[in-house]
Amino acid sequence: MNGFRKGLFATIIAIAFPLAQADAAGSTFDGAWNVRISSSSETCGNGSTVSIGINNGQIASSSAAVTASGRVADAGSINVTLSTGIKRAVGFGRLSGTSGSGTWRGAMCTGTWTAERM
Repeated sequence: MNGFRKGLFATIIAIAFPLAQADAAGSTFDGAWNVRISSSSETCGNGSTVSIGINNGQIASSSAAVTASGRVADAGSINVTLSTGIKRAVGFGRLSGTSGSGTWRGAMCTGTWTAERM
C-alpha cells in the first residue's frame, strides 16, 4: 500500500506542476489595458477606446458600457469579444510586453485595434 501512495502522489505532482506553470505564464499580461479601436469605414465609427482588465489570462471589461470577454494565451495570442447592447465584435491578435495589436470584425464592419498596458 505504501508503494501505491507514493505512485499516486507522484502522479498528482506530475499533473499539477505543468498546470501551475501554465497559470503563471498566462498571468504575464495581467493588469489594466487601454484598447484603441479603428475601422476602415467611417460609417462604422473610428477612434473608440475601451478599457479592459486581464486576470489570470481571462479578459473582462472595466466599463459598464462595454462587456468584454475572452482569453490571452501564454505566448500572448488574444481572442476577445466586445459587446454593447445588440452590437458585438470579435477581435484577434497578440500582446507582447506592454503593447499589442490585431484585427476585429463585427456584423457589418471590420478594423484594427492597438493596446497599451496602463
